[in-house]
Amino acid sequence: LSQLPGWSVRPDGSIVIATGNDDALGLYRCTPYNSYGTAGESRPTRVLLKDPPAFTVRPKEEYFQEVGRELVIPCAAHGDPPPTITWLKVGSVGKSSAQVDGNSSLVLHPLIKEQHGVWECTAANQVATVTTATSVHVLGTSPHAVTNVSVLPLLLAANISWEPGFDGGYFQRFSVWYTPLVRYPPRAHHDWVSLSVPAGAQHLLVENLQPDTTYQFSVLAQNKLGSGPFSQIVTSVPRGFPVTTVPPEPPAMTVHVFLSPPRALTANETVRGVLLRWDPPARASVALSGYALELRQDKGGWEVLERSIPGTDTQLLVPGLIKDAFYEFRLVAFAGSYISDPSNTVNVSTAGMEVYPSRTQLPELLPQPVLAGVIGGICFLSVAVIFSTMAACIMNRRRAARVRKRRQDPPLVFSP
Repeated sequence: LSQLPGWSVRPDGSIVIATGNDDALGLYRCTPYNSYGTAGESRPTRVLLKDPPAFTVRPKEEYFQEVGRELVIPCAAHGDPPPTITWLKVGSVGKSSAQVDGNSSLVLHPLIKEQHGVWECTAANQVATVTTATSVHVLGTSPHAVTNVSVLPLLLAANISWEPGFDGGYFQRFSVWYTPLVRYPPRAHHDWVSLSVPAGAQHLLVENLQPDTTYQFSVLAQNKLGSGPFSQIVTSVPRGFPVTTVPPEPPAMTVHVFLSPPRALTANETVRGVLLRWDPPARASVALSGYALELRQDKGGWEVLERSIPGTDTQLLVPGLIKDAFYEFRLVAFAGSYISDPSNTVNVSTAGMEVYPSRTQLPELLPQPVLAGVIGGICFLSVAVIFSTMAACIMNRRRAARVRKRRQDPPLVFSP
């Protein structure tokens, strides 16, 4: 072994080969012995040299593609034995909907919003496992949820900050939503308050808060295609003025609120759209304030369709669905400032259905100033038509009166 650089024998009899090369190939036998001799050789073992996986084609660092189109990301590797190549989306739960073609390339067709993120290509054989990553950006979608929402409690205020999610390829704006958690609400229905965030900002100072009151905060992102999902709700208590003469109050008692989700949600197709029916929550320890309807299309992300359904309603007509699409609907209940878990999910396929414009889509298609202008123009044209009709009627009456008068007057006779 002294003639082979990098070879050595450990005290337990193992051979250490620092660098594997052709000199290491072959059969090996081990012979133990002591002062009394040896019991013989061990069975032979063969040393083979194998190559770990190495990438021959790596994906680019980033890919940008429109939603609904096809995206093919190449990845190839070699080794001995030939490695197995797999693709996985980082952070995904369960099996992804991605496909791999015969060249080990990742095929995303059609590309959907949920496939946005980091994808890893892994090549593995008996020797080693290597991984490379790429980022997929899906354009033409509503914004993704913001992350890392934090609240800094201040004197009668709170500073909320966050990290924006992907904007879907369009300019996005943010709004901060908050509501107090009080034991006895001042009214049966307690709404969330929303504050617009200046363009480009990733934080907002919320002022005029009540001291020693627990608040819930959430951030919503929006772009020209609609709203993304709400962020994770963060709870915080703003600081009050320091009090030195009065002893501190005992800790507030925990309020246990029971609010079960809406029950027995069903969907029926009608000539005007899809009619949803449900039963109120079975248990609610506070007065029921209302419902919010969520939907997602073709296994996409959940989005809020209607957030102000009265608590007394048990049905809702949803018009304006896209033909030949697959929808899923679910409800959540509000009781004061508390939100229930989602109800059961109902599936609706609009294949062959007649659809009508939805009232819920009108504010997104026409901004309020434009809508007001259109309505004002229609009213003006209506008034103009009415006045024109009245003027024509008056002129016709006057003309008929002149004709009758001429007929009644005696003819003039001229004598020679």
